[in-house]
Formats: sequence, structure tokens, C-alpha cells
Amino acid sequence: MGTYKRLPVAFTSGAGAWLFDEQGNRYLDALSGLAVCGLGHAHPVVTRAVAEQAGRLIHTSNLYQVPLQEQLAEELCAVSGHSKVFFNNSGAEANETAIKICRKYGHDRGLAAPQIVVMEGSFHGRTLATLTATAGGKQQESFAPLPQGFLRVPYNDADALVALAGAHSDIVAVMLEPIQGEGGIIIPEPGYLRQVSRICQDHDWLLVVDEVQTGVCRTGRWFACQHDEVLPDVMTLAKSLANGVPIGACLAAGEAAATLTPGSHGSTFGGNPLAARAALAVLEVMREQRLDLRATELGATMLAGFRERLGDQDGIREIRGKGLMFGLELELDCSELVRLALERRLLINVTRGNVVRLLPPLIISDEEAEQVVGGVSDLISSYLSGH
Repeated sequence: MGTYKRLPVAFTSGAGAWLFDEQGNRYLDALSGLAVCGLGHAHPVVTRAVAEQAGRLIHTSNLYQVPLQEQLAEELCAVSGHSKVFFNNSGAEANETAIKICRKYGHDRGLAAPQIVVMEGSFHGRTLATLTATAGGKQQESFAPLPQGFLRVPYNDADALVALAGAHSDIVAVMLEPIQGEGGIIIPEPGYLRQVSRICQDHDWLLVVDEVQTGVCRTGRWFACQHDEVLPDVMTLAKSLANGVPIGACLAAGEAAATLTPGSHGSTFGGNPLAARAALAVLEVMREQRLDLRATELGATMLAGFRERLGDQDGIREIRGKGLMFGLELELDCSELVRLALERRLLINVTRGNVVRLLPPLIISDEEAEQVVGGVSDLISSYLSGH
């Protein structure tokens, strides 16, 4: 179906931070498959794990015990502080699970129509419920009628949450991203998430943190909420968890962890042996190579490089970054930069029409990182000089 405006290139292989097309041309990947391939392409540890597991057992269903899934859940709980995990196949599905937890949490308290507070500028997925939780726009209009039960407030504004609490008695949760990715790499003020957590605790609301794009060391911590020392009631993961093998995870703590009961939710493929083994390999590499620290250090160097090269450039509105997650906001639409970068054998993304979004793999070398900084900076400078 015609749901994608694909770029005129097809990749046949990859190695580390590089992809190779059908003609053998090499491209530097500063997008990691939309933050999925945190360990780059064809990582030997992940490749070996997937190949071994495919030759042994791919799928049995969740009618039976899945030891690899149980091991993965234990490891995720150990690094996150949560106590239970539900596995599915994508970030949208993980967020659907979170929404169902919140609604059942409300119904268990006698609320007929529980409300979830979401944020302006958010993105949580493309299913009907997650699309409704996502910031409004033409996409929502095309799929009406949408599910009810969501209230929206400005992002990075704790006072707006407090005001909402006084006007609604049926709120059960707040759902937000610790950094808005699709929204343009919007980084809230330090302490904002801690304020939201405190408000949730004061009102007996669940705090749901969508770490689909930010999780698994991308921002310099295992999970971005850890920068504010927050343990959310519910946290969702996907993208980089298995380095390209489809998987999603909804983690929960406290009362939220016991909300879903047998028969209340399920997934045919969720957490199957192949996906679980791939994710375990990813966690092993992340832990052994301390890629959280690598993301912090290299991210700071790259951010400084972008600010040095572009900070005084006319047409640049702001340069933002946290770990290996960057948003270079221009004062004009720059969607064309994706195609222009491709011509230079560089893979980038533009979101919100005027924000160059960069999500390079965490295993990128210093030299490759400098190539990204130099290549993107030159591209933007050239583009702005022509406009």
C-alpha cells in the first residue's frame, strides 16, 4: 500500500555505522533505522545469537513457559527497578499495554471513564489508542472517531498538570516521553519529570514514561527518566531493545505491575525465543561496553561540534542534544535535506518539517562521529546559504 514516501535507495548489507546499497555504495548511517540499531548493523554478538537461536527454536507461543523471555524480564527489571514486564512486538503495542493498565487501574477504583493526561507535541504510535494519545493533527482527523479518555496539556509545564488536577476527578495517569523524539528532540528542563512524578504521587495517578526512542542507553543512561532519578509506575520500550528484531516491552512497578491478570491481555509473538535472545545479546553488549557512558561522552563532543560549526549561523533556531540524540532546528522548512544528504551518502531524518534529527548508533567511532558532525554541518550551511 502507498503508506511510505520511500527514498530512491535499497540497502543490501550493513557493517557497524555503514550501509551498502545494491551498487555497493557506502552510506554513513546517522539515523540507526530510526533509533533501532543502537549497536549498528550486523553486530557480531547479535548476529551469532540470532543465528544460533533460529537454528534451535524460534516460537512456541505464550501458552507455555519461555525461559529466555523470563531471563530478559529479570535483566530489564534489574536495570530499571521495575518488577514485571509484558512483552509484545513494537512500541505502539507497548504503549497500548500501558494504556490498558491505566484504564483497568481506573476501573478497579470504580471510575467508569478514566482519563489519561498526555502532552502536546507527543508521539506514542499509530494504533487508534496511541494515535489518540499522540499530538493532534490531520492524521487523527482521517481516522475518527477516535477513542475517548485523553486530556492534553503543554509539555514541560508542571503547573498545567496541577491546574488540570483541580478540574478533573477522573484522571488516573499521566503519559509522556522524557524527551520528545518525533516532536523534534524537545528536552524538558532538568527536574521536570521529577515534578510530574511528585504530582502523580500526590493524586494517586500512575506515571507512564514512553522510552521507546530514548531507552536502552540512547541518552547516556539506561533510561532517560533516570536522569531525573524517577522510577515510573509504567515504562515502555521497543526500538533498540533487540537491534532490529521486532520486540516491545511494557515494564511496571508497584500496583501497576499487578493490574493485568490472566486473560486481560496477550500477544501471540510477544517475547518469543528469537526476539528474547536478540534482546539479551543487546543488553550484554550495552553492559559490557558501557555504552551508556559512551553515549554521554561522545554525545557531548558531537553536540559541542554542532554548536561550534552552526551556532552562529543565520537560520539556525536551536541545537539540542542528550547523549546520542540530536535535534538541529532551523528557521525554515528543511525536509529537502534528507534527499540532499542521501546524495552525499549520509542518512539523516527531518521531523516537524524543520528539525534535523540525528540518532547515530552507539558503537559509532570518534572518526565516524566527526564525519557526521562535519557532513551534517556542511550540508545545513550550504542549504541555508541558498535560501
